[in-house]
Amino acid sequence: MLATILVGLSKGGLGGAFALMGVPILSLVMPPLQAAALLLPLLLMMDAISLWTWRGWWDHRTLAHLLPGAMLGIAIGGLTAAFTSEALVRLIVGLVALGFVARMVLARSGGAAQGQSHLRGGFWGASAGFTSFVAHAGGPPFQVYVLPLRFDPKVFTGTSVLFFAVVNAVKVIPYAALGQFDRDILLTAAIMLPVAAMATIAGAWVVKRMRAEIFYPFMYAMIVLVGLRLVWDGARALL
Repeated sequence: MLATILVGLSKGGLGGAFALMGVPILSLVMPPLQAAALLLPLLLMMDAISLWTWRGWWDHRTLAHLLPGAMLGIAIGGLTAAFTSEALVRLIVGLVALGFVARMVLARSGGAAQGQSHLRGGFWGASAGFTSFVAHAGGPPFQVYVLPLRFDPKVFTGTSVLFFAVVNAVKVIPYAALGQFDRDILLTAAIMLPVAAMATIAGAWVVKRMRAEIFYPFMYAMIVLVGLRLVWDGARALL
């Protein structure tokens, strides 16, 4: 239940740190792969609520740069799932997230908007798609590309919502092909749906009332927490 609430708050727009706790918490009572499979149906329902809540707030140009790469990343993740080290992926993504925040702080460029780029968008989109499939850690690569664009908080959140709604929907195909879903998983997910819905709505309510000068420091802090958690989980599993 706690995992569902945290992921719901994140899907409402309150940063990826909450969502990142979902699989580890569920893994205390079930194997990690089952935990990930349980979350995916919940994520799809949360995505539906978030898409309605944030309808019209997404930036189409950014999505056009990111989504083609994300589809490639998901395909690579599905094809390499049998021999990809989830721990290594988590460690690398965590280091990238921490390095991104460190660069922004040292360069003092957090307040200046950067331009769009097909090349950077394709790379970070592919990274987000791959890491989302393999380790449910697509948030940091997405944020590395989108946060420097300095969108209005509502546009940032709406773009994130639509991007990950598409990614999660596409992930259903390879997850099902790999046999990740069964009757018990789907029944448990159905029982948790009301809690997930309320948490998603609560997260959106908070973000819609955040000013940009609060939202962006909050998001960078969330990236640091996500990065530290990923590095810890990855390094602990590898050592």
